[in-house]
Formats: sequence, structure tokens, C-alpha cells
Amino acid sequence: MTTARKAPVSGAELIAEARRLAPLLAEHAPEGERLRRAPDAVIRALREARIFDLMVPEVHGGLGLDADTFLEVGLALAEGDAAMAWLTFFYIEHNWMFCQFPMSFQEKLYASTSHVLAPAVVAPTGKSVEVDGGFRVSGRWQFGTGIEHADDWVILMTLVPSDSGPVQLRMCALRRDQVTVEDDWFTDGMRATGSNTIVVEDAVIPAEQAILVQPISDGTGAVHDLPLYRTPMQPLIMLAVSMPAVGQARAAVRGFAERARNRSFLGSKTKLAETPAAQMRLARAELEANQAEQLLRSMTTELMALRNNATVADRARMTAMTALAVDQSKRVLRLVHDASGASAHRTSDPLQRGIRDVQALSAHPTLSMDTRLETMGRTMFGFEPGVPV
Repeated sequence: MTTARKAPVSGAELIAEARRLAPLLAEHAPEGERLRRAPDAVIRALREARIFDLMVPEVHGGLGLDADTFLEVGLALAEGDAAMAWLTFFYIEHNWMFCQFPMSFQEKLYASTSHVLAPAVVAPTGKSVEVDGGFRVSGRWQFGTGIEHADDWVILMTLVPSDSGPVQLRMCALRRDQVTVEDDWFTDGMRATGSNTIVVEDAVIPAEQAILVQPISDGTGAVHDLPLYRTPMQPLIMLAVSMPAVGQARAAVRGFAERARNRSFLGSKTKLAETPAAQMRLARAELEANQAEQLLRSMTTELMALRNNATVADRARMTAMTALAVDQSKRVLRLVHDASGASAHRTSDPLQRGIRDVQALSAHPTLSMDTRLETMGRTMFGFEPGVPV
């Protein structure tokens, strides 16, 4: 059985679809919070718009688009809802991971579909041991973003047991029915991601469903002769985790401007927009949100120019740029929230939800500002980075 070929979609058309869908994400954001998973209607709309096909090569029926389109689609969707945007970007990027596995496995995976919805937990909190014909996988992986709408597969990072030598990581693809899910995603933010814990007990997988991570990290393990598949993994992951924050900063600036135009100042006839304080806050928020966005644009341009020619220092700088963009986005949200009045503290308020979501996503270990600055500084002095870049 072969993948049914769909009508081609250009990058510009996909970006337009993302902009069209952003209000839908915003509309369903309260539902996602309540359900603690993505609303079915949103997943369905994203599928129909081919958003999840973005990184899948055309040979598998995907769109074969690059990081620049990913950025534009990402920023557009992120203005609607941070949690759904996060989930969407992970689903997109996890297809990029699947397309690093041997072609024999890819052909089975994409035989009847142009994308696969799957979680991929990259923290190596489990292990994979070589057995006859494959590997035995066991462990417990927290933060399984996307498991609630997973099709038939999951990706899990594992440690490769070794008595000597450097630690190696192995990426393993397991069937959905080989894992169990612990319903433990009770959080103050990013609730709609449904990032429950995934547990595996002695699941055996064939050899074609496991690959070493180092070549993918360096951008040298490409099965597909496409620039995107010669791109280092960590900066691409960092782009995915930072876009929701930057999109929410943009939305917060726009929302504050609208709120200030319609809200009276201390019960007077003066609108908040007429006060110097609101004007200065709006101007500063706009400048800082734009700075955050430009950091991602500069990083994406550099990533596409360098690909796997990027040095460790280059990659450390690019990952620090994305972390800084998130840090600035948090500041923008606080800046406008502090001047938005008591109504902005209602849990149903989009700005309040945006603050909680961005604060929660910024706790992702890859976005630690201290770690990213230290890592960049280490490489500037010629030391090893100490963490993945």
C-alpha cells in the first residue's frame, strides 16, 4: 500500500493556513485547559490543513518544507494558543525524527499516511539493551507531549549501557500498544499538551526501529538528501520550544493595545490608551517582543546557512539565542499584565493563560537561561559545552 498523494502545498500557502487557524486555537484554548489535552476539533483542522506534513519529505507524501516555513507557521499558530502550538511543533518535528530512521522502517511508517502523530521524549530516562535481532527497551519517561493523540507510535530516548567510553544515546521507536500511560499531567500551565508519563516494561523492538543519536545531533545522519535533514537536532528542537513564547508575546502586545483603547482609567472618561504610562508600556512591550522575534529569525537564517557545518560554538550561540527569546517574551507578558487590571487575573483571560503557559514552558531544561549562557561562554573560551548543543 502506498501513500495517497495529496495536492502540493507551497510554503506561502501553509503559512496562510496557519494564520487562518490561529483564531481556532485561541477559541478552543479554554477547552484544552479543561480537558488537559488537545481538543479533537483542533487536531482535525491541523491535519486537514496539512500542518503536520511540513517536514515530511515529498517521497512520503509530505511537503518537504524547511525551517524558515516552520518558523512562520510556528509564530502564527503560537499567537492563538501556546499549548496547542507547542504540541503542534512537536508533532511536526517528531516526523523529522522518524525520517532519520532506516528507510525500510520509514516506508512502513508512511505507507498509508503523510504524517504520524507521536510523542518523542528526548530525556534518556530509560535504557535499551541489544538482544537477538533488535533491542529490549524499559523505563519511565515523563513529559510525553502528544501521547493523548498519538497514532500508533512513540519515540523514546534511551541510554546505551557501556562499561567504558563516553555515554551514548539511542532513539527507539515503539508501537503505541507497547507502552502504558500514567495520567499525571496536572499543572498550572501548558495543560492542553497532555504531557503524561510513558512507561515501558521489557518491550522488544526490531533493529530498524533504533538509531544512535549522535549523527542526528550533528546533522550528519541524513537518510534523505535534503538540507533540512542535514540540520543539527538541538537548534531545531530549540526553535520548536521557543516559538510558543514569542508568539504569545506578540499576541499580548496586540491584546494590551486593544484593552487599553477600550478601558477607562480609574473610572474617568479618559481611556487607558491616553495615559503616558500605558503608552510607554505598549512601546516597550512592542520593542521587546520584536527583539525576541528577531532573535528567532536570525537564528533560523544562521541555522539554514550553516546546517551541519555549524561548529559546537555556533550551535551553542544559536541555542542561547532561542533561550533569550523566551526570556524576553516572559518579560513582555509581565510588562503588559501588570498594567492590564484585575480582570487579567481571571483564569479565563487569554493573557493570564499566556503567562502561565509561557512560565511553564520556560521550565523546559533546554531553555534554562543560566545553562545556555554558561554553555555559550564556555565554547567562546574554547571549552567543551558540557550539555547538548
